[in-house]
Amino acid sequence: MFRLAPGLKLILASASPRRRQFLEEWGLPFVAAPPAGVEPRPEVNEQPDAYTRRAAHAKALAAERRLDPATRARALILAADTVVALEGDILGKPRHEAHALEMLTRLAGREHDVISAVCLLPPLGWPGGPCELFSDMSRVFFHAWPRPVLAAYARTREPDDKAGAYAIQGQGAFLAERVEGSWSTVVGLPVTPLARILLKRGLIFPAG
Repeated sequence: MFRLAPGLKLILASASPRRRQFLEEWGLPFVAAPPAGVEPRPEVNEQPDAYTRRAAHAKALAAERRLDPATRARALILAADTVVALEGDILGKPRHEAHALEMLTRLAGREHDVISAVCLLPPLGWPGGPCELFSDMSRVFFHAWPRPVLAAYARTREPDDKAGAYAIQGQGAFLAERVEGSWSTVVGLPVTPLARILLKRGLIFPAG
């Protein structure tokens, strides 16, 4: 569907299978190079949107530092971060099964925000500036599931590495009654603004 600008090498600074799938569905070749141990912790009173952008930027910079000069000169680095926020409280990834159940219990029967941020570092000297940093928010409404149902889901281990302890694209799809906003933002990559920026900057083109 899309193709990279000539000479570009796309670096995905993420281990997310769904983010990889989005790029594969677009037809874009990429190299997955997830940075390890660079995700910052939220600061006191930091807003979820600001934190998500900061985390995505940190991941992109970490990936950039690992590239040799020749690769960096033609690399397009894409990093992303997603958080769940309940009344301004950032819910990250659960530490263990009991913590996942605690998060799910808090979310049950309520609405919450999911914010996904993206950081793009174009090749060095690319027209339009050295960085694109943006975020998108969707609102998710959970059904008021009873605790035994939430506990059964927590035992699947799917929540272990998911912000807010659930995956709307997986077994956890049943949890949400509805979504206001972009489904891809909830999954972890706001594909509409991402495609718009990549096309505007001449980093990708329609295939054909």
